[in-house]
Amino acid sequence: MGGMSGPYVIRGSVVLPESELVWRFSRSSGPGGQHVNTSDSQVELRFDLAATDALPEVWKDRALQRLGERGRLIDGGVVSVRASEHRSQWRNRETAAVRLASLLAEASAPPPKPRRKTRIPRGINERRLREKKQRSDTKRGRSGRDWH
Repeated sequence: MGGMSGPYVIRGSVVLPESELVWRFSRSSGPGGQHVNTSDSQVELRFDLAATDALPEVWKDRALQRLGERGRLIDGGVVSVRASEHRSQWRNRETAAVRLASLLAEASAPPPKPRRKTRIPRGINERRLREKKQRSDTKRGRSGRDWH
C-alpha cells in the first residue's frame, strides 16, 4: 500500500509489521457532512498480537497480559484500534496506526523499578516540629482570650 508514512516504531528498533496489519474500512459517523454518507472513512486496524513474531517474546507476554486485563483484546489475542476523527480515510489510517503503536509501546514497557525507601534525617524532622510549634504559639497568641 503506497503513501503510508513509513514504519511505525513501537520502541527501539521494533516496528509494526505492515504485513500483519489487517485494515477494515466503514462509513464513519465522524465529520464530513454529506460526504460522510458516501465514503468509507472510518478505519479499524487489527493486529494479531498472540501470533506475531515481530515483538520480542518478553514484550509480547507482557502486552498480552496487560491488554487482556484492560479488556483490549478480542478473539484471543487480537488488538483492535479505531479511528474516525478525520474526514479523510488516509488521515484516519495514520491515526489508527500511531495509536496502535503507542498502545503496544505502553503495554510492552518494562514495569517501573520499585521505590527505595529513604529515611528522613532526624535534624530535618526536629526542625519541622519546632517550626510547627512556633506557628501554633503564634496562632494561639492571636485568639483574643486575655484581652480586656
